[in-house]
Amino acid sequence: MRAIRDGNTRRVLTMLEDLAKHDAPAAEASEEDKANAGKYSKFYAEFGTVLKEGLGEDFANRDRLAKLLRFASTSSETPSVSLSDYKARMKEGQEAIYYITADSLAAAKNSPQLEVFKKKGIEVLLMSERVDEWALSFLTEFDGTPLQSVAKGAVDLGKLQDEAEKKAAEEAAESFKPMLAKLKEALKDRAEDVRATTRLVDSPACLVAQDGGMSNQLSRMLKQAGQKVPDSKPVLEVNPEHPLVKKLDGSVHFHDLAQILFDQALLAEGGLPEDPAAYVKRVNALLVE
Repeated sequence: MRAIRDGNTRRVLTMLEDLAKHDAPAAEASEEDKANAGKYSKFYAEFGTVLKEGLGEDFANRDRLAKLLRFASTSSETPSVSLSDYKARMKEGQEAIYYITADSLAAAKNSPQLEVFKKKGIEVLLMSERVDEWALSFLTEFDGTPLQSVAKGAVDLGKLQDEAEKKAAEEAAESFKPMLAKLKEALKDRAEDVRATTRLVDSPACLVAQDGGMSNQLSRMLKQAGQKVPDSKPVLEVNPEHPLVKKLDGSVHFHDLAQILFDQALLAEGGLPEDPAAYVKRVNALLVE
């Protein structure tokens, strides 16, 4: 029975690989190939989730399944980007395949965590299906290139960031240390850490998970499903150059502004403040100042 199942699996994968290969045939393609145009896209729209689940259930065919996956990205809002396509478009010096998971495509596309990647023209895969983060825990690299979530750990663009940028970031972080210490104290019950970041361009702050930790999106999803989730707090990253962050210095409303900064970062990634009424009260109080 196992031999029959494995044989059928191989035949189905071969058929899907052929459909994927001719999904967008060239102008000079044969009439037969042109007749298959778009068929894989239609199949993937219906059964793409099943292929993703296969990453964790069929280790023997994981590499073949990975080549069949399609995602939306900052370059394409339709799920048409394969991991091979992404690798072919990687910038010189780029060392990872970047991706982000979110509750919806809109939330992923507009996440503050993408700002520096958009500024530098670095493509990021956008993942918004419930299965995505679980599936990718079984796919840590593709064709020798690691997959890296932009929502976990400190951003490190390596060779994509020049020495001047690195030096400016180090100097900003050093001068911002006293403010970071105050923020850590004000948010000690809500944030595991507070640090300056270079990933933000237009936003004042964002929340990220620690390296190797569970993302905030997956944590919310498990809680909604009634499952127990280990207690963990996110890391708050702040943009030292943002006017709101600069306003913190010497403000008599420092504590309220710090809480608002955290809650806005939570809202930006699709979460909700633990106490919405308190958030609204703080914002209203500052608006009438």
